Amino acid sequence: MSVTHEQVVEALRPVEDPELHRSIVDIGMLRDVQINDGVVSILIALTIAGCPLRNEITNRVKNAVTPLPGVASVALEFTVMTDEERGELRTKLHGDPSATAGQGQAHGHAEGRAIPFANPDNKTRPLLISSGKGGVGKSSVTTNLAVALAAQGHSVGVLDADIYGYSIPRMLGANADPVAIDRMLLPSESYGVRCISIGYFVPEGQAVVWRGPMLHKALEQFLTDVYWDEPDFLLIDMPPGTGDIALSLSQYLPKGEVYVVTTPQQAAQKVARLSAAMAVKVGLPVKGIIENMSWFTGDDGKRYELFGSGGGQELATELAVPLLGQLPFVQA
Repeated sequence: MSVTHEQVVEALRPVEDPELHRSIVDIGMLRDVQINDGVVSILIALTIAGCPLRNEITNRVKNAVTPLPGVASVALEFTVMTDEERGELRTKLHGDPSATAGQGQAHGHAEGRAIPFANPDNKTRPLLISSGKGGVGKSSVTTNLAVALAAQGHSVGVLDADIYGYSIPRMLGANADPVAIDRMLLPSESYGVRCISIGYFVPEGQAVVWRGPMLHKALEQFLTDVYWDEPDFLLIDMPPGTGDIALSLSQYLPKGEVYVVTTPQQAAQKVARLSAAMAVKVGLPVKGIIENMSWFTGDDGKRYELFGSGGGQELATELAVPLLGQLPFVQA
């Protein structure tokens, strides 16, 4: 019995583009299917020329079609979407930028698009991971929390809002550059976590020297022009302190939940209090405290509290929020 065109198409319907996480049938990547004496020839339209995941798409297509009864072999050919087709794909997945231009506060963004995560009907929970001072391991906490949530089956994105001290791409191992499809950015991905950072757009080792308006524009573009696909959680790795970026994000993400990272040190705890105070001032709830670098366990089995103890619990008690956890030093 020979395989039919309809059987091949239905077999390919569950196959997703690795970056867009959408069916290659539903988003128009499947262009043609020809069957001749058990040889199935398939034409796929890639979103961009030189697609880095071409081999992955090939494997997924062949794995879906080869097991069908009557299939002797599968041959793939590739073409590339036109600019017009990419524009249509962007509109289908991400909306028409002109449809929301001028709605809401633009905050310096050229198009003034509405922030999707500000919509009350949006399912995403924005988690703002903050600290008062640098060096307390906030980015490490963000990275590990993101990977842990993804491992539990949640869809997760991370926005590296620490523009001046970006580190999330390196810590997450998300080395592939984001891909642009007609003004829509596909974020890099690692461990099932999508990631965007200014680090992808500046040369290695070059400092970012921007004033407030440029920071606002970059953050708004990260929130509107990146294809996040409405994840369950969007983790925001905040910069230290209470400056322009923190203020902007509190406006962009009115549903945001703030989690404050500190160490047991009194100095760190006192500065972390300022981060929590700002969250309260702008109307964002502080959901809990995470104490990092709480201790390390020596070869003798004893705990050594290098930075003292009690800072996290003291801050949690003062703010009337839970101490969510104490994270020890662990050798990688």
